Amino acid sequence: MGAVLVVLAVLFFWKRPDHAIRVATASIAEVMCSGVFVEGMTPERTFTESYADDKGLKPLSRGLHYAVDRANRRITTDWHGHFVSQSTYYPSYGCALPSQTPGENTLRAARDVAGSPETQPLEVSGDPLLRTSLARAFAKPASGVPRHVHAIVVMHDGRIVAEQYAPGFGPDTPLLSYSVSKSVVNALVGILVQQGKMDVHTPAPVPAWRDPSDPRHALTIEQLMRMTSGLALTEDDSGFDPVSMMLFRQADMAGYAAQAKLIHPPGAVWDYSSGNTLIVCGILRNTIGNGAEGMIRFAHRQLFDPLGMHHVLMEFDGAQTLIGSTRIYASARDWARFGQLYLDDGVVNGQRILPAGWAAFSARPTLDAPYGAGFWTNVAAPGDKAQLIDGLPSDAYFASGMNGQRIVIVPSKHLVVVRFGSTVDPPRFDMQGLVRLVADVSAAVH
Repeated sequence: MGAVLVVLAVLFFWKRPDHAIRVATASIAEVMCSGVFVEGMTPERTFTESYADDKGLKPLSRGLHYAVDRANRRITTDWHGHFVSQSTYYPSYGCALPSQTPGENTLRAARDVAGSPETQPLEVSGDPLLRTSLARAFAKPASGVPRHVHAIVVMHDGRIVAEQYAPGFGPDTPLLSYSVSKSVVNALVGILVQQGKMDVHTPAPVPAWRDPSDPRHALTIEQLMRMTSGLALTEDDSGFDPVSMMLFRQADMAGYAAQAKLIHPPGAVWDYSSGNTLIVCGILRNTIGNGAEGMIRFAHRQLFDPLGMHHVLMEFDGAQTLIGSTRIYASARDWARFGQLYLDDGVVNGQRILPAGWAAFSARPTLDAPYGAGFWTNVAAPGDKAQLIDGLPSDAYFASGMNGQRIVIVPSKHLVVVRFGSTVDPPRFDMQGLVRLVADVSAAVH
C-alpha cells in the first residue's frame, strides 16, 4: 500500500491534475463570458454548444458548475466548489481573467475606437442557389455532432452577395475567432514590414534570446509565424501542455513562451503552437510601443478602420500583450472584409497596407505541412500537384479557428467565404461541410 501511495504522489506532482482542472475552469469561464456578454447568447445555449459534445471534458463534467453575475458582467466556474475561476466582461474590450484585468488607459483606448452598427445596408443577392447553399450549411447533419453555425457571409468580386445568421446573431455581432486571430497577427506584422519597421527574415528581437550564444538567438519572426521555431511549446489542449498553461495560468504569456527551450533546429520541423504567435505578439507590443493602448490604436488606425471593420474587440494579457493566438472578435461582415484584403493582395481603396506578394507569402506551404504563415493552405508546394485538402480549390487558403471559425480565400474564383459557429468535432471542425459550402457558393456565383 505504501508503494502505491508513493506512485500516486509521484504521478500527482508530475502530472499535476490540479493544474489541468484550473485550466478547464478558466477556459470555461472565458468561453462562457464571451458567449453570454459579447455574443449575446443565453448561458444555457453557450454551455450546450461549447461543451455538450466536448469529449475531453467528460471526465470533469459532473463536478463543473458555473454562475452568471449579470450585475458585474462576470462568469464564475468551479469544480466541486474548488479550482474557482472568473472572467469579467468589459464593454468595447472583451473578457478577462483576473490576471489580465485591463487598465483604465486600455479601456479608454477601446472605448475611443469602439464601432457602431452597420449604417449602410448592403445589397445581398436573393439568388436561390446561394440561399440553398447557405441553408444546406446551416442544416443539422444526419449524424455526428451538431454544427451550430452562427454566421455565413459570402463575398464575390469584392461585394457581399449572400449572408445568413442563426437566431440571436446578426451583422453587428462580434464573433470570437479563436485561432483566426493568428491571421490578424499576420496582417499586423505585414503592416510593419510594409512600413519598414520589421523584417521577418532577421533574428526575432526577443530580449531573452539577445545573447549570441543562446541557440534561440538566430530564430526568425518568419519561423515563429510558420510554426517551425523548434521550441518546446506543445499544444494538445490536454490542460497539461505548455500552451494551456500559457493561456490560462500566466499573466505574461509572451514571456512564458519565450522561456521554452529548443528541441529542434529552427526551420527544420513544423509543430503548430499558439506559443509561437504569442512571442510574435510580444515583438509587436515592443515595436509599436505604449502597451495595449498603443496596439489598440495602431490596429484600428492601420488595419481595421481602412477595411471598415467596425466591430472588433481585442483582449490582452497581464503584460499588455495582445492575445493574438485566440482572443480577437469581429462581426462576420468584418471578417469577410479582412479576407478581401488578402484576396486583393494587401490593397484597400487603392492604398497598399501589406507588402506586395504578402498574400502569396502567407499562403505558401511550410515544409510538408498544410500551413503557411498564419493561414492554413491548399496551395500545393512547387512541383507538387496534389491538393492538400480534397475538394477545396487548389489555390484556396484560409484562416481557421477552433470549432469551425473559417475565412476561406479563393483567388481564382474572386471569392471569400466566412463561416463561424460552434462545431465541437476536433480536429477537423466540419471541414467536410466547409468544403461543400465553398463548392456550392462557387458554383452559384459562377
